Amino acid sequence: MKLSALFWCLLSLRAAAQYSLATVHDTATYNAAVRADPRQALVSLQAAIPGVVLDIRYATDSNLMHRPVYTVAAAYLRAPAAQALRAVEAELAVKGYGLKIFDAYRPYAVTVMFYEAYHDTNFVASPYTGSRHNRGCAVDLTMIDLRTGRELSMPTPYDAFTPKAAAAYGDLPADARRNRKLLQYVMVRHGFNIYAHEWWHFDYAGWKDYPVTDIPFEALSAP
Repeated sequence: MKLSALFWCLLSLRAAAQYSLATVHDTATYNAAVRADPRQALVSLQAAIPGVVLDIRYATDSNLMHRPVYTVAAAYLRAPAAQALRAVEAELAVKGYGLKIFDAYRPYAVTVMFYEAYHDTNFVASPYTGSRHNRGCAVDLTMIDLRTGRELSMPTPYDAFTPKAAAAYGDLPADARRNRKLLQYVMVRHGFNIYAHEWWHFDYAGWKDYPVTDIPFEALSAP
């Protein structure tokens, strides 16, 4: 086992034990689950959705922790959620828009880091339950103009911990309200639920079918 993999395994075990939460943290258990039920597979969004744009903030220092917490700039979702997001991208493309992904599957140990830094369960999930991100069933995203590649106007920047980030906040410019409404409409049409506190966050409706998981990206991308 490589040193980085060993370090992640120890971190994962400590985090799960500290908050008394059962997690899938080893690749053998994960791979067995996928063999038994292919829906359990965590699918690369770059592979599943041709042309999707990634802006994985947690692989940079431009995020709420002000340092990288991912060593790989990647985005994964469970297979049905990835398929649903591909349908979202296709529907938006007809209107001249595309998706930019900020985050998707998030290893559980990272959620623990966020909680211990902020202790705010509106914007950061509780480590006692884990998050939809940890289950591979949540995605943080926005829309872009396919002609220019620029982000469309939205209520706030990504990860803004302010009341304006709420999915139904009303005191906004007309274009931000219009763009948010379109994003919400198309996401809901394809099986995602709106998260009340963050306009950019959507949960796949089948999230309860998947376990809280703490497999690092490197293990998911390994042959």
